[in-house]
Amino acid sequence: MAIKFFGQFLVERNIVTRDALLKAIEMQERTNLKLGEMAVSVGYITQSDIELAHNAQMSKDMKLGDLLVEMGLLTLNQLNDVITRQKNTHLYIGEALVQVGALTTEGLQQYLQEFKADQSQYVSEGIELPGGIANSRIWEMAADLTYKMITRVLDLQFRPGKGELVTTIDSNFMLAAMDLAGDMDARYLISVSEGLQKSIAKAILREESVDSEPAEVLEDTVMEFVNVVCGNISAKASQMGVILNINPPVTIRPPAAGLPVPTGHMAICFPIHIGDDEKMQLILLIKN
Repeated sequence: MAIKFFGQFLVERNIVTRDALLKAIEMQERTNLKLGEMAVSVGYITQSDIELAHNAQMSKDMKLGDLLVEMGLLTLNQLNDVITRQKNTHLYIGEALVQVGALTTEGLQQYLQEFKADQSQYVSEGIELPGGIANSRIWEMAADLTYKMITRVLDLQFRPGKGELVTTIDSNFMLAAMDLAGDMDARYLISVSEGLQKSIAKAILREESVDSEPAEVLEDTVMEFVNVVCGNISAKASQMGVILNINPPVTIRPPAAGLPVPTGHMAICFPIHIGDDEKMQLILLIKN
């Protein structure tokens, strides 16, 4: 995998051990409160308020803080205070590694520069599509909403890759697809590894563990995520003057060799980098 997180970069170069990285990540998790958690910790809202806002986020393209204000659960001054508290207490992974004794402050600066140089060819500003794609603003919006929902609904940290035209859709543990029809025809696909299927299930079911859930339930949660994203895509497209109707999602079990892109279609693949052992992709299969 070309795209890396800073911690992964350090481990691969034997600069820090994996145990040290795990300790630093644990410190980060204890320190870096999410916006809702921070608002609860200072007594501005309750956990029930967060649940209400999260439910509303499923069908509304708004950040949690802005939605809490719109719903009258948080004032604008309170939101600004929470954001300031988050910024003042945020702990980056490099700083955490210094605190656990795995790096020196001087070493951190050196390795950050090396990491930035290593990753410069993969870093993109915004959504990047291959050149010459018709209706590019719609497909950019679809990718953007997917990334937002991965963050807001699934609560997963990731790094997006550049969109590339592909002739074969890679095999993976599971693909969930939804057909879009109207002013243009396309198929929206999310491809996930087994571990990410469980991560999605935990987020959708709001459970700490889904190990006892049957395979059908786990598949349904991925389809539900696709349903949420595509519902937002359809609504946003309507605001942009484009009709995109959605159909019920389906699951696909691709063969080991992958799925060839059908004649008369193009496929744009957006890699979504979440971890060393997990694979996630967004594929837009667009009819020419």
